[in-house]
Amino acid sequence: MSRDTPVTPGQVKEITAFSNPVIKDIRALALKKNRDASSRFVAEGLKLLTDALDGGWTIHIVIYAKQIADNPKVQAAASRARVKGALIIETSEKLLSGITRRDNPQMVVSVIGQRWQPVDKISPNSAEMWIALDRVRDPGNLGTIIRTADCAGASGILLVGETTDPWSMEAVRASMGSIFHVPVARADQETFTAWRKSWPGIVVGTHLDGEIDYRSLDPGDKPVLLLMGNEQQGLPDSLTQICDHLCQIPMAGQADSLNLAVATGIMTFELRRHALQLPSPAGAQS
Repeated sequence: MSRDTPVTPGQVKEITAFSNPVIKDIRALALKKNRDASSRFVAEGLKLLTDALDGGWTIHIVIYAKQIADNPKVQAAASRARVKGALIIETSEKLLSGITRRDNPQMVVSVIGQRWQPVDKISPNSAEMWIALDRVRDPGNLGTIIRTADCAGASGILLVGETTDPWSMEAVRASMGSIFHVPVARADQETFTAWRKSWPGIVVGTHLDGEIDYRSLDPGDKPVLLLMGNEQQGLPDSLTQICDHLCQIPMAGQADSLNLAVATGIMTFELRRHALQLPSPAGAQS
C-alpha cells in the first residue's frame, strides 16, 4: 500500500480515474500480501457495509456508484461511516467493476479493517461449538462454512496451518456477511495441538474410516470442537490422534467424498441439533 495515499478522514470526494492513488490501493487489496500488510480487506455490497457498521468494525473507505448517490439507504450507511472517519468516494460503475473484477459489480464497496480472534482468548461455555479447519484451500468453501457456522449458532472458526485467506473477496462474498458475526482465529498445527489440550469439552473429527456414524454422537452439554480436514487429503494422522471421536458420514452413491463445506454443514447441524431444538408444546407427545 502506498504511504502517500491522500485519505482525509470524513471526507467525501469524486474519483473516476484508475490511476488515482486511493483506487490503486483499493485494487491492491486483491493480493493477500497487501491485505496482510495493511490489515484491511474489501467487502462488496450495501448489506456487508451495514453489517460491519452494526458490528462496530473499522470502516476505512466507502465507495459507491454515482447513479445511486441519492439512495437513502446508501446515504445513511455512508453517513454512519463518515462520522467514524471513513473516506467516502463517489465513482463510476466501470471503476467499481475494476475493483471487484466483476462485469456486474455491487454498487457499494467498502474497505474494512481485519479482526482476528486470539486463540488464547477462546473460552467456550457449555454446549458451545467451534469449528477448526485444517489447511482449507478454497475461499468459497471457507466463506460458505463461515456462513453455515453463523446459521447454526457456532461460536467461531479456527483456521489451522496454511489456509486460504478469510479476507479475500471470494471468501467474504461467500460468507454473505457472516464474516462480521463469526469470530475467526488462526494457529499453526503445533500451536493448535498444544492449545487443544486445554479444550474443556470434546473434539470431533471426520474420517472415511471413522468408527462412529455421525448421527449417533450426542455431545450433550459439553463444548464441541469440530475438526474438519483438507479438501483433498482429509485429516492427517497427527490431527486424528487428538480427536476424542472420529465420525463417518455414510454415502450411498458412487462419489467417494463430500464437498468440505457440505460435510461441515452436515456435521455442524447434527452436533448442534439438540441445542437448536425448541421446547415441545405444552401437552404434546414426546
